Amino acid sequence: MRGVASDPNLQPRGDELLTTGEAAKILNCTRQHVVDLCDRGDLPYTTVGTHRRISRENVEALKTRTDRLSRDERRSLWLAYVVAGRIATEPERMIGDALRHLDKMRPNARGQAKRWLDEWTRLLNGPVDRILAALTDRSLRGRELRQNSPFAGALTEEQRRTALEAWRSHDVGNPRGRR
Repeated sequence: MRGVASDPNLQPRGDELLTTGEAAKILNCTRQHVVDLCDRGDLPYTTVGTHRRISRENVEALKTRTDRLSRDERRSLWLAYVVAGRIATEPERMIGDALRHLDKMRPNARGQAKRWLDEWTRLLNGPVDRILAALTDRSLRGRELRQNSPFAGALTEEQRRTALEAWRSHDVGNPRGRR
């Protein structure tokens, strides 16, 4: 196990301690992702017997911190909206291309990247609306999925350039709307 094994300063306060599953629901991610956050030291925890317990306060702090997207994450999300539009208009073609791209990505995938590619495989073999929701999800899970997206190359260079010009003009993370 890497990272912070346990936070001895974490004081239990009644029902303030959450299981990894409860924390995952709040963060809108998988339980395994919460375990990974704990192991990396990104989310302090304590142990009760052999189980991790996480303070609600720390989960809420992480959620608040992660609800704010960085500039790169906002740009990635904007491009994902454009890709989602293409999926909505050409689902069979776009999903087929993504599945073929996954096959090329898989041999080099290790660790967490492999996990996200497996998640994409499940999504791409399911309903289109779940693909669209995952691709445009602002949560930690959505960000991880976009970082490991099989939709690279889904946009032509012209579509990408046009989308990025629009993003620079309308970036909501920038108070003036321009960079």
